[in-house]
Amino acid sequence: MRSHRWFGVDDLRSFGHRSRTLQMGFDREDFRGKPVIAVVNTWSEINPCHTHLRDRAESVKRGVWQAGGFPLEVPALSLSEPFMKPSTMLYRNLLAMETEELLRSYPFDGAVLLGGCDKTTPALVMGAVSAQLPFIFVPAGPMLRASWRGRTLGSGSDVWKYWDELRAGTITEDDWHSAEERIASSPGHCMTMGTASTMTSAVEALGLSLPGAASIPAADADHPRMAVASGRRIVSLPAPPLSLDSFENAIKVVLALGGSTNAVIHLIAMAGRAGIDVSLRRFDELSREVPVLANLRPSGQYLMQDFFEAGGLRGLMSRLQLHDVPTVSGHSLHETLAGAQVWDDDVIRPLENPVKQQGALAILHGSLAPDGCVIKASAASPELLQHTGPAVVFEDYDDMNARIDDPSLDVGPESVLVLRSSGPLGGPGMPEWGMLPIPKKLLAAGVRDMVRISDARMSGTAYGTCVLHVSPESFLGGPLALIQTGDRVTLDVPGRRLDLEVSAEVLSSRRDAWRPRAFPAERGYAKLFAQHVTQAHQGCDFDFLHGAGGVPEPAIH
Repeated sequence: MRSHRWFGVDDLRSFGHRSRTLQMGFDREDFRGKPVIAVVNTWSEINPCHTHLRDRAESVKRGVWQAGGFPLEVPALSLSEPFMKPSTMLYRNLLAMETEELLRSYPFDGAVLLGGCDKTTPALVMGAVSAQLPFIFVPAGPMLRASWRGRTLGSGSDVWKYWDELRAGTITEDDWHSAEERIASSPGHCMTMGTASTMTSAVEALGLSLPGAASIPAADADHPRMAVASGRRIVSLPAPPLSLDSFENAIKVVLALGGSTNAVIHLIAMAGRAGIDVSLRRFDELSREVPVLANLRPSGQYLMQDFFEAGGLRGLMSRLQLHDVPTVSGHSLHETLAGAQVWDDDVIRPLENPVKQQGALAILHGSLAPDGCVIKASAASPELLQHTGPAVVFEDYDDMNARIDDPSLDVGPESVLVLRSSGPLGGPGMPEWGMLPIPKKLLAAGVRDMVRISDARMSGTAYGTCVLHVSPESFLGGPLALIQTGDRVTLDVPGRRLDLEVSAEVLSSRRDAWRPRAFPAERGYAKLFAQHVTQAHQGCDFDFLHGAGGVPEPAIH
């Protein structure tokens, strides 16, 4: 075992390691000859999705002790989606780096990773894959469904819905504040099929969590039992079972769930850490084959607690054609799905009655997005999936915020709202600004969706006809930087096109006149980010972290 170099050798340095471990109150029998397991915990008091992970870490440790291991809990950066600005995406790579270096620098033989809120999941997995130590991921789990005045509320999705109704004047401030008190009322991450449940489900599909783990609500008694079982399993030090087949399984699961557009960026980055090439085009090819089976908000009707009670991820996966790949459970994927059942065919649809026949996500290319962009077609308005209209361009988020509700704004239902300066560099960190608000005067007239285009991301809980991740981004002078208000833009989702209807000569003239903006950060991590982050179609990872690094034998001096 790797930890033997710290604890098992009879030399001066190992004397120091053992004596300091004894200093913490451990006995020699606690660590002698046992696998040392890192319990990497992203709990913090400013991360509401992870409030229960302090307790779950104790559950994991109980399982490690039961199986004869030596657990040591270590804290890691907590990426709190609601509070961290400008975007947790700016810091995903920082947590990935921290995770890799924690596992590299300490005497760990394996790790259990605790997280769930959006960027935390890919960050932890990216770091652990790069370290190439055995690991198991323990998902934080979704919160329970919320009830408000006889209605079911879904976190995120209903925030956007009722915010529009407040701006339109159809609900009162008292209504809004009342919903605010109910929409998130238990531990756990969003209970819609947002980025959190999308990514924890993808990780389970990769074979990196125990079967059924991602569906369990955070407050359900099954959740601590799953954490204990994960602690027991990691002591056997299973190898991370990643391959192109396992990533294709994860993509299929994301599509069948009607999952978040953010999964495209994260899965490309995660695969890159394993040295596996996953392209945007492969997402689109699979999207044409895989139906949406999960009737979950924002693409459908139900919430994650309903999904869990209907059979959960194992039930959904049992209805898909998936590769049989190894998993950290010690069983192949097909073996883990043996006996899986669906108890409610409206929540998890059969193949002959899908929510959507295909196309949860669509990858578009064209003159406005040479390197690609993405739309969540399953959560868009069908009548807008083929649309041509005049652009209304906002230079950045502040410009949009200042003008979007201006009664004099020249905008109509047929307009195409365009936001630039919101990509990996322009944001910076590619914030979730892609669900541009509908102008207030159009809301009052009954409009609830428009075509919206940006180099930003959007929350997985969001919905609408939003074209995202336009690459290359406007900050680098991509075509999005050259579009002007009044230009005609054509969106053709069935044809997988996004085009600017402007002649090449006009665009060439505009490019000659274009001048780049200065990057807002001049020091620290943000400067490192600016120097090394890749574009959206490449996963927004750091160029120097692509490929698995591995943990070398320690040189202890």
